[in-house]
Amino acid sequence: MANVTQTIANEIAKVLSGNDIYNTYRPQWRYLLESYLGGDEYRKAGHLQRYQTETPQEYDQRLLTTPLANHCQSVVSVYTSFLFREGCYRDLGSLANAPQMLDFMRDCDYEGRTLDHFMEDLSVWVSVFGHAYAIVAKPNVGAETRADEIAAGVRPYLSMLTPLYVLDWEYTRDAAGRYTLDYFKYIEEVNGNIYTVKEWTPDTIKTTVVDEGKNSINSMTVEDNGMGKIPVVICYNKRSSVRGIGVSDLSDIADLQKFIYNAYSEVNQSIVLNTHPSLVKTSDTNAGIGAGSIIHMEDNLDPGLRPYLLEFSGASVESIHNSIKEAESTIDKIANTGAVRATESRQMSGYAIETEFQLLNSRLSQKAHSIELAEEGMWRLWAEYMGYTWDGNIVYPMTFNIRDTYNDLDFYLKALTGGVPSDTFKREVYKNIANIAVGDSDRFEAIKEEIDRAAMGGFEMEDMLDFEAHTMMNPQTGETRRVENPQEHNILNDQGWIHI
Repeated sequence: MANVTQTIANEIAKVLSGNDIYNTYRPQWRYLLESYLGGDEYRKAGHLQRYQTETPQEYDQRLLTTPLANHCQSVVSVYTSFLFREGCYRDLGSLANAPQMLDFMRDCDYEGRTLDHFMEDLSVWVSVFGHAYAIVAKPNVGAETRADEIAAGVRPYLSMLTPLYVLDWEYTRDAAGRYTLDYFKYIEEVNGNIYTVKEWTPDTIKTTVVDEGKNSINSMTVEDNGMGKIPVVICYNKRSSVRGIGVSDLSDIADLQKFIYNAYSEVNQSIVLNTHPSLVKTSDTNAGIGAGSIIHMEDNLDPGLRPYLLEFSGASVESIHNSIKEAESTIDKIANTGAVRATESRQMSGYAIETEFQLLNSRLSQKAHSIELAEEGMWRLWAEYMGYTWDGNIVYPMTFNIRDTYNDLDFYLKALTGGVPSDTFKREVYKNIANIAVGDSDRFEAIKEEIDRAAMGGFEMEDMLDFEAHTMMNPQTGETRRVENPQEHNILNDQGWIHI
């Protein structure tokens, strides 16, 4: 009986085990997830440094009173908001008329998420972990024809996996030199102590349900993989030197966030010690608690043993806050988000701001390219499931209109007061100001035309083209002037100037 129990335990451990790469990176992935989620998840992880003589009760109290400035979540939100602000262009080709395609777009994962929402969530976890997976699967209901599948409402759907749930994988290089995924094992569902683990190969799909609490295997089924391949798409943030592993946006930011978290705890401790100094007294001296309390001493107490306050001489709160500001500035430099996340005016030159925007734009373009590549891979698998050949095109924005509008507006307003003697110059500056204010409006072109007409004194462009420059004279003084446009002609004519 003992041998049978041990065999089952070994089999369960094998089912739930990960490969060496997974075991190496799992602690880091867990740390990145906690840093992004923040809140109680971060507090329970114990990222607050424990003092040497601190009791568990004192540590728990310090955890409750230490706030977390979640810079990891803030940086990822900035990236995601820019990436999906304009949406993407999808030319589905022959799939546009495919049955159930619209249903898939509205609910791509059978959990109510639209395809746009799914891709946005995928982008978030790609930033956090460095890479994430999308599985394209289709239920096997025993349908014999495509009409039977349509009648049963069967279609491909998407599932998203973070690296923490993907336990094992294997890549092989084919004769053409291309790497293909030949083995893929992941935890599909966790319900208490019950784990559902799937193992994919090009030929089979193995599903194992394990009850770790009861040390038993509830079920194990094997079915054919009709695709002949593993329908998994991996989306990278940036590729690392290890195949199948990406580079997270938060690798260094998470450490700085932890430093700031511990610094805020020191701020709190400094304030408490400064406002509530420790009282040193003998055990027989009776001292009350609170401001203005009475202390009862023995009549014959040695003067050297009289109670006294122990003054705190640690680091000032201001110096700790300066360290926090420096760490936050470093985070913005790493993430290229200094001008975007700034909550107060910063002393940055126009060239520095422009350079930072260019670096952020480059980073966002790289992310958009990875998301675009991943979505095309998903559509290619979806088309294969439905019996089509993918001939569409997915286009995500690769350039992002990132600008400091307040700085630009201030620049143009100063340019107007610069005294440049050119109506054309002023007209172009006015257009740039209008572009900042209403550049996305459908009426922007009409506003530009109004600016041009105002500069020409209300004349249309055709009148300007037909106008011929000529000379006019003031009959009273004999002064002559070369007239270049109709507006100037009308002004001089009203003043009594005549043609020569």
